[in-house]
Amino acid sequence: MRARASAWIRGVSRGAARASGLLVALGALLGCAPRDTAAPRQSAAATTSSTERVPNSSGAAESPRQRIAAATTQTSASCLECHREIHAGWADSAHALANRPRAAVPDAEGALATFPTDAGAAPATVDLILGHLPAWQPLVPRPGGRWQPHELAYDPVRKDWFSIFGDERRHEGEWGHWTGRGMNWNSMCAHCHMTGFTKGYDAATDTFHSKWVEHGVGCIQCHGPTGPDHGRPSAAGTATASAHAPFHGDRGLMMQTCAPCHARNEPLTADFQPGDSYHDHFRVTLPVEPGIFHPDGQQRDEDFNWTSVLLSRMGHAGVTCLDCHDPHTNRPILPVENNALCLQCHAPPGRVQPNGTRAVPIDPTAHSRHAAGSVGNQCVSCHMPTTTYMQRSPRHDHGWLKPDPLLTKELGIPNACNGCHTDRPVEWAIAQTDAWYGEKMESRQRARARAVAAAQAGRPEAAGRLLDILAVEDVPAWRATCLQLLAPLASGAEGTRIVAAAEASLAAKDPLERAAAVQVLGAMDTTRERVRPLLADPTRLVRLDAAWALSAELPAESAARAELDAYLRLSLEQPSGRLRLGQDLANRGRLVEAEQEMRRATEWDPYSAGLHEAHAFVLSAMGRPLQAAAKFYRAAQQRPGDGTAALRAALAYAEAGRPAEAETSLRMAVEREPSLHRAWYNLGLLLAQSQRLPEAAEALARAEQVAPREADYPYALATVRLRQGDRAAAVAAAERVLALDPAYPGARDVLQAARR
Repeated sequence: MRARASAWIRGVSRGAARASGLLVALGALLGCAPRDTAAPRQSAAATTSSTERVPNSSGAAESPRQRIAAATTQTSASCLECHREIHAGWADSAHALANRPRAAVPDAEGALATFPTDAGAAPATVDLILGHLPAWQPLVPRPGGRWQPHELAYDPVRKDWFSIFGDERRHEGEWGHWTGRGMNWNSMCAHCHMTGFTKGYDAATDTFHSKWVEHGVGCIQCHGPTGPDHGRPSAAGTATASAHAPFHGDRGLMMQTCAPCHARNEPLTADFQPGDSYHDHFRVTLPVEPGIFHPDGQQRDEDFNWTSVLLSRMGHAGVTCLDCHDPHTNRPILPVENNALCLQCHAPPGRVQPNGTRAVPIDPTAHSRHAAGSVGNQCVSCHMPTTTYMQRSPRHDHGWLKPDPLLTKELGIPNACNGCHTDRPVEWAIAQTDAWYGEKMESRQRARARAVAAAQAGRPEAAGRLLDILAVEDVPAWRATCLQLLAPLASGAEGTRIVAAAEASLAAKDPLERAAAVQVLGAMDTTRERVRPLLADPTRLVRLDAAWALSAELPAESAARAELDAYLRLSLEQPSGRLRLGQDLANRGRLVEAEQEMRRATEWDPYSAGLHEAHAFVLSAMGRPLQAAAKFYRAAQQRPGDGTAALRAALAYAEAGRPAEAETSLRMAVEREPSLHRAWYNLGLLLAQSQRLPEAAEALARAEQVAPREADYPYALATVRLRQGDRAAAVAAAERVLALDPAYPGARDVLQAARR
């Protein structure tokens, strides 16, 4: 399994840019804990009891519901007697085979006998296997109770070993190397490849004591443990049904049981149980950061499916996983080759969906303009294109978007037309779609992608575009995405409208939208108090965002403080977890403790620019500018094209009284980003201080050229021209200052001095 990145960290390292220990996967990783894999492992109840009272529809408590990790005798084999047909379908599924003892993998012995001798692991130590098809990975035991999936995977069809990283060469010591924390099975994989898994991380010793009920995704992982009367004949002579899982009649809850392991997300707790609300336990990753999703919502990095479903029109209409997939075999319930799967809803006149809308009726041949029976005639070819991950794992996009070649030309977003017609230019695909579909192509999907791309690129029109989308958008996940993208823009020209939109969304029905609104308002001193009522929100995701914003003010004994602290303890085995704890400590003024956590994070992931930068901010706040400057400079080195990182290093060096290092960093900043006017300005000031007036004037002129509305720049230039004795140039610069700001301090004095 390839590691992925947390929504809380920005600008992480090569490994962490793809990964974080806070995300969930169902792909291919390792197995931890004792070497004796024959007997089920009993989970330790760390923060919760082994049972809980579950209310019935009237609100009264029913019989206790046992937690998965405590149901140590309820292996899938115990379900076989009464559910033979279902068990048989499940037994060879990706779920059942997600993690296995070596002895249970038919080709393991022969494959491991051919394991490369220079791969850094001894095949004899491998006794657990992660994954099944299209490949499996050997899990290598490491000190501290760790298990690490090797980067070499075995393809049981081609019968060869290959690197899941392709031509990329990761090195030991990197977070994303197969021996690193980014590829740690206990933290990153096991919760979705095992049943009843308990991580068992000890932060004091940095070791794991992991336990589980059984290998693979077994019955109780999705259905929950059964009660004492399950399967017992009732007075009427029929078996009694469970009062809880598998939630017959509530397809939404059933789908939320699939979501944790089929999403790119961050866990908020370690205690999700079947039937729980997803948003009480996870933060799903939305298409906010560039490089994770394409701006139209298509998967880009290894994102899995849940975000795409939430962003889609079909997901909004109420379509669930079980409308297309058999949960036990994992296979489609109808063929896709003849479009039967899609036509169950889209055959004329169109099936009415759970939200009351009617599915658009489709004639595949007329709609696709491709002959019946051809690949181009298949709905999934155009609306569920595949992306290959881990070199050999093709996965369908689940956003059901329309292919849009124009967005390929504008923004580099892939389109299914050119994905098949690789011999044709994108202009051909644009002409074809325009001819076939006309004005339908100019849709909200296109406008939304342009707005998201503008925000990710930092373009000035982004706020207005996002607000326009927000005014008409009805899909909550997209509304939340727009709000998150607007959060850093709330102090700009559109700030009033952004704050108004966020305030309106505090009352939204969907918790994703409420949480995003809290992030907007909680980030600003002027609006932070407005999120306080959300500390009592019914959904944990929203409560945690409100608590994060108000952390410095939370009473030590409050429920909000306790819930936030439990969340902050959840991922301390990862640098991202240490970073979050450090950020919270810093926000509360506990800088010494914060610096310790930040230092630990950078030690664990020394190639993460974002971690070094966060550490630098804390060091700066502690009055240690030279150490802060060194950290900022290291972050700049790890971001070769980032001028702002170099500018931060320069400012810290200047504060520390190191002008030579400050100049080096400023020149690095303007070389990387010639439009970075604050860097040109500071370079001009620094050169002026060292009496290099011609160079200073040139740098200040560049600053003014890039940002002609900034009065600081012509003012500084006027003072330099006056020192050079160029009175005419000084007068002209001073007049430009006063044209921008008639009350600019000192400008009239410079003007008078230049006219003498």
